[in-house]
Amino acid sequence: MRIGELAEASGTTAKTLRFYEEQGLLPAAERTPAGYRDYTPDAVGRIDFIHRGQAAGLTLAQVRQILDIRDDGQAPCGHVQDLLDSRLADLDEQIAQLVALRETITQLRDQAATVEPETCSPDQVCRYL
Repeated sequence: MRIGELAEASGTTAKTLRFYEEQGLLPAAERTPAGYRDYTPDAVGRIDFIHRGQAAGLTLAQVRQILDIRDDGQAPCGHVQDLLDSRLADLDEQIAQLVALRETITQLRDQAATVEPETCSPDQVCRYL
């Protein structure tokens, strides 16, 4: 299938497909005698996998690692589990940081609940921040 057909079938753009090919995520397509890319039908599944990996928060480099393992004929399950464990740890840390930020902002808002402009000095801009 041509690049436009693959883009439509996979819900992406031809530019993205060229980028994936340049980055080694998508194998180089065969070329027609006229020089057009001619992808095999399994390219749709590979692009779907790339999109699922991105949706899980994996980087394209991590997705490429998984694809490389599969392309070498091995099951990447253990590597995927390690990546997902790492991603979960990162998310837990981000959530903890967001909870702490929310508590700080709540305290600031509570302090600002009683507006007392006369207590602000001009060099403070606003005493609540």
